[in-house]
Amino acid sequence: MNDEILTLPELAAYLKLAERTVYSYAQRGFLPGVKVGSSWRFRRKDIEAWLEEQRKLTEQSTSKRLQKEGGKP
Repeated sequence: MNDEILTLPELAAYLKLAERTVYSYAQRGFLPGVKVGSSWRFRRKDIEAWLEEQRKLTEQSTSKRLQKEGGKP
């Protein structure tokens, strides 16, 4: 189900990151999430879209770096 809601510990496990890192990213607005009371919640579809955007940004920066170094993108 794509509308699944994840807790911070669930998201940390999904992303294979420390809970503290996920909390910090959420606090700074780097991860798409909402605070419900004192707890963070994340929609899986928003996280998947965020991951796709991160993948694209990584590809772009890798391509630019390779072009500077004279390699093939």
